[in-house]
Amino acid sequence: MAGPVAFKIRVQALAKAYGEGAGSHLALRDFSLDVAEGEFVCLLGPSGCGKTTALRIMAGLEQASAGSVVTTPPAAGQPANSMVFQEHGLFPWMTAVQNAAYGLEMRGVGRREREARAMAFLGRIGLARFRDHYPHQLSGGMRQRVSLARAFVNDPDILLMDEPFAALDAQTKLVLQEELLALWEAERKTVVFVTHGIDEALALGDRIVVMTGAPGRIKQVVPVPFARPRDPAALRANPEFGRLSLEIWHLIEREAHAA
Repeated sequence: MAGPVAFKIRVQALAKAYGEGAGSHLALRDFSLDVAEGEFVCLLGPSGCGKTTALRIMAGLEQASAGSVVTTPPAAGQPANSMVFQEHGLFPWMTAVQNAAYGLEMRGVGRREREARAMAFLGRIGLARFRDHYPHQLSGGMRQRVSLARAFVNDPDILLMDEPFAALDAQTKLVLQEELLALWEAERKTVVFVTHGIDEALALGDRIVVMTGAPGRIKQVVPVPFARPRDPAALRANPEFGRLSLEIWHLIEREAHAA
């Protein structure tokens, strides 16, 4: 009898080239990674190292030039994945609750049920009283909260996040990290999270995948030793947090300067 599956996502020998001939650009080369069920993995590396490309291939938004991505099947009726982008991607003609419920609407869930489920998540992130506000009436942090709610409400098997907090100020970013961790602790989704921030990766991840400059490959995988649940603000006062942050910076320093 076969043993239990040891991965939720298996990426093997991934490569991605853009363009052809002399003008081609190799974004990824020989990128291989296993992500376990319920694991929170952060991809970290210099600009242009292929982090977002790898994530988009995992999401099925781009085709690899070589290699493969295999995921274990989701439960019946459950979406394989949801993606949260750096820009909130909300529909400007929809209210907060309508945006949060959009994935359920696309799956044919009735209006009453989908709005009730969306409201439950909006309440958990402090936006219940803004349910009827449109995106232009919300701050950047509030819009990104709605994006998080939309992803979790849709109940995907895998959550893929591409620098969702990059455009936010430091205080708002810290608050949203706390809120994301609270949602993740409750739901335990499998997450792949792209970031440029070493501190953010240490605050959120179970493992940090440090990538080389383009063409992106895995340079080193760093386990994160901090117990959960976590307080991202309090972690920064931990001497081990500072030591690991410096260690990871040294891993990517040459890659970052080259980039």
